[in-house]
Amino acid sequence: MIRISTLALFFVACSFVAFGFSGGLQASEIDFNDDVLPILEEHCLHCHGEDEQESGLRLDMRGRMLRGGDSGLAALVPSHPEKSYLIDVVNHVDEETAMPPDEDKIPAEQIEILTRWIKQGADWPGQMDQVAEDEVDHWSFLPMQTAFDHNSIDQFLESKLGEAGLTFNRAADPRSLIRRASIVLTGIAPTPKRSDDFVAAFAVDADAAYDALVDELLASDHFGERWAQHWLDVIRWAETNGSESNLYRKNAWMYRDYVVRSFNQDKPYNLFIREQLAGDVMGAGDATGFMVAGPHVPSATVGAEETAIRQARADRIDEVLQTVGASVMGVTIGCARCHNHKFDPISIQDYYAMSAAFQDVEFGSRYPELSPEHPRVVREQELRRELNELRGQMRAPGWAWKEDWQGYQEIHFQPKTTREIRVSFDNGWVNADELEIIEAKGGGQNVAQRSFGTVVRGNPATLVDGKPAAKLTDGVFGTKGWIAKSPPKSKERPWVEFEFPEPVTVSTIRISTNREDFLETDYLNGMNKANYGEFKIELRDDEGNWKAFASTAEMQKRKSGKEKRQDLQSKMQDVISELLVQGPQPAFLATFIEPVETFVLLRGSPETPHGKVDAAGPKQLGGTLDLMPDAPGPQRRAALADWLVDPSNPLTPRVMVNRIWHHTFGSGIVSTPSDFGKAGAPPTHPELLDWLANQFIDPSQQTPWSVKRMIRMMVLSRAFRQSSEPEKDGLSKDASAQLLWRYPPRRVEAEVIRDSILQATGRLDESIGGPSYRIHNVKARYAQWEVVDNHSDQTWRRMLYQERMRRVDDHMFTAFDFPDCGQIKAKRPVSTTPLQALNLMNSDFVVEQAAFLAARAKREAGNDTSAQVTRCFELLLARKPTEEEAEEAIDFAKQQSLALLCRTLINTNEFAFLP
Repeated sequence: MIRISTLALFFVACSFVAFGFSGGLQASEIDFNDDVLPILEEHCLHCHGEDEQESGLRLDMRGRMLRGGDSGLAALVPSHPEKSYLIDVVNHVDEETAMPPDEDKIPAEQIEILTRWIKQGADWPGQMDQVAEDEVDHWSFLPMQTAFDHNSIDQFLESKLGEAGLTFNRAADPRSLIRRASIVLTGIAPTPKRSDDFVAAFAVDADAAYDALVDELLASDHFGERWAQHWLDVIRWAETNGSESNLYRKNAWMYRDYVVRSFNQDKPYNLFIREQLAGDVMGAGDATGFMVAGPHVPSATVGAEETAIRQARADRIDEVLQTVGASVMGVTIGCARCHNHKFDPISIQDYYAMSAAFQDVEFGSRYPELSPEHPRVVREQELRRELNELRGQMRAPGWAWKEDWQGYQEIHFQPKTTREIRVSFDNGWVNADELEIIEAKGGGQNVAQRSFGTVVRGNPATLVDGKPAAKLTDGVFGTKGWIAKSPPKSKERPWVEFEFPEPVTVSTIRISTNREDFLETDYLNGMNKANYGEFKIELRDDEGNWKAFASTAEMQKRKSGKEKRQDLQSKMQDVISELLVQGPQPAFLATFIEPVETFVLLRGSPETPHGKVDAAGPKQLGGTLDLMPDAPGPQRRAALADWLVDPSNPLTPRVMVNRIWHHTFGSGIVSTPSDFGKAGAPPTHPELLDWLANQFIDPSQQTPWSVKRMIRMMVLSRAFRQSSEPEKDGLSKDASAQLLWRYPPRRVEAEVIRDSILQATGRLDESIGGPSYRIHNVKARYAQWEVVDNHSDQTWRRMLYQERMRRVDDHMFTAFDFPDCGQIKAKRPVSTTPLQALNLMNSDFVVEQAAFLAARAKREAGNDTSAQVTRCFELLLARKPTEEEAEEAIDFAKQQSLALLCRTLINTNEFAFLP
């Protein structure tokens, strides 16, 4: 037996205590000055001290260690060494961030001292009162000013003008004013008659005529179209995903229609924001397309590699945050994805806390949740009643019929009660992803599904390995379904049998091939193609033999006495086609998944998760959401939306009124509309900006958060109504007219040029909403979209409704800085290039429309060339030509053609610029 002396036991115990392994006894206290500071001085402070702070990290001050450096991770979390980034880097957890760099690790005993010091609370004599956060001092993040020396837009502007020795310009002439107001508010130039009427009324009472004009334009349905495009620019909305495959996003236009409708209804802006983040629980499911408006890479392109899947998911969440940051907050949130924001009070912790609010959001399609009053729901009810009436007419004589719902087909027949049913196919090769058998009564349950207890069998002679008939009832839509194939030279054909656990009464069979495409995309070669051909539905007779009672091939035949059935089926298909457009349909408005825990990702990589975070807005902007960590996704999004539009949040109202000012006057009070941070431009009139923001959200107003009220206030101002003519004094002191001594002239956008040409020719289709007009081909999955028709009568709607494909030049108006929708365009660039003149002179669209315009002028003015020329000026420029212009234009029209004169007028600055 080995004996250990009492003295030896004492020394062993002392050793365990000294190194912190006392097994319950108190570890020895670490002294900062004696134990910790020498380690920092030897290994750290030459790069992270008073003179130099690489990566923004300073380790000679406790407060700065608490805050961390550019990585956004706290170097020091008292009592928690496992959360302290300092311990990670000295332990070389990640070789890319190992510290000290290019050296061996610091000795293990020194790492142990640092670890124990942090675990004991990180006592630092003389610095225990230091805090981690810096003060927020940038103007846009501070509370709004509430006391002002002025009480109108013009008073604020005149004050600044006076300081510069300037005054407002003279008033604009009435023709310039109506053109300016019409384009700013509706995006379409006024008609000649409306201009003439306004000029006449203006001569009698200028203020009354202008007030009436503004009210008329604000009430126009075209107002919503114009201002919706501004919003869509900011959020990068488009109808393809922008990836390598660049697939079409099914029915994404439903979100565009929501935006148009919201602006036309003057939906309060705070409600507009709430619905776009949480419309799925507010009866406005079509609003959530906002969150998935940006580009994304679909799962098929990402592949099956787990790291790639995680990275793609992180990228999609980043797209959501970029959209919210640029449009609502006016901050570049994405800059905090890999480290603390370099300029603004947004940390990497804030970035991932905000991302936690969107963990249930996924890019994809769903049936939107709509209120009973929603126009789509109302129209659906009307069409469903019509469809059910036609179905009743089919059932009365006992007929079966087929309905094509694009993504699937339904066969309807007289109710049959049975325990077995078989579907037999004529083709020797069949592919389908799901086959559903619907009960005739009750809730229309799918009795073919596995959970019902149904057994499904396929013809063993046509079996394809890995593609059994059981895939028809697994509830998974896509390409990985059932495949059956007849052996060579065999008469065997595919069939599937369903045996129910008990007798059921059924009346419908629904079958689809790749219904996933039906839900997600469109306009692909072979998409939704029925790869099962014709088939018949069979029951067993008294002898146990299968006997058909319905056949899709028979339904297509026109036999004597069957014309009525064919006519009814044709009418039903027309109703279904209308329902697929006007009713609630699967649309690219986001899908929702179960949210997962959210972690700060070191350097933005999903492979280096650090600390867990809960849903919140930026901490230094008061973004606490008071949510439980496991709050469901809709609750998180709704809470974030409430914080965004809370009156105490100064960013949201400032950003929106500045955006309205930008589109009204051509440049914002802050000239970087989506960046109100330190890297953005300072406001030219900060007091005016805050006054407008206060006016915008003022609860005492009859319509707080009203966009139309704010626009009306701006366009009724003297600043808006003044002339754009240059003045020598103004040009010398303020050439860019930032102080608004004149209304700043500017070239109109691509849409205004195109829509105004169509209006002048009389060919503009003014219908509101619905699917975009098609200008592209039907393509293979990984081919590129090509413009095949951009000027036929099918396309003569407003350009807002042109199919929006990322990475595709429309061969005409892209030259006028129309955005690709891949990048945020809160402020469109304005360029001047030879291609613009070439497009407005020689493009197929302009040549065709100029011919229409000349024909209209001849029709309305008669055979006199002078009258025809005058009519062309009126239709395009809303005025008569001067004597000199008339003389030259008449001569030109006689020598060349009236159509060529029209093309020339379309190329003038007067047509392409806002006066």
